Amino acid sequence: MGIYYTNQTLEAFHLLNQQGFLTGTERFVWEEFRSPYKWMIKQMNKRLNTNSSFPIWLWTKKPNLDDEGHFAKGTKAVSLTVEVSDNDILLSDFDAWHAVLGDWYCALTDEEDDLFEAGKASITKEESWERIFDLKAIHGSKLWTIPEHTIQGVTPVIGKGQIVAIEYFVAK
Repeated sequence: MGIYYTNQTLEAFHLLNQQGFLTGTERFVWEEFRSPYKWMIKQMNKRLNTNSSFPIWLWTKKPNLDDEGHFAKGTKAVSLTVEVSDNDILLSDFDAWHAVLGDWYCALTDEEDDLFEAGKASITKEESWERIFDLKAIHGSKLWTIPEHTIQGVTPVIGKGQIVAIEYFVAK
């Protein structure tokens, strides 16, 4: 079991209270991100052994609710602290996830990136995306030297009983 954080709209939070659980939904995903999200769903199905819908995004560290970008300005929302079984969460590197979002090759070295550009890579672009889950490899790579790596997670469902704390906020 681990403690994680997820920000949800007040509407989603009310739905969670009504039905007792919350799942991800496609209607909140921008059109240009639908294909990467569907790739993530396949990874969840493979790695978590689920038959899941769209993911619920979680963070290993509590996000700063005073930062912009959580939701459109003025959106009423909640930050939920939740307890999730290790078997029900798929962790990945936030920055490396952008390789999937941007449809880029997820190289670990400059040499490997050059080989991919030359059409000589040993793995496909899609196979390279699976590296986002190998936190040790990503965090040890010279190409991914971010001062503070951000770890995110996805889970197929959050039950009402998993909520440890609730913090209401209005998006800035």
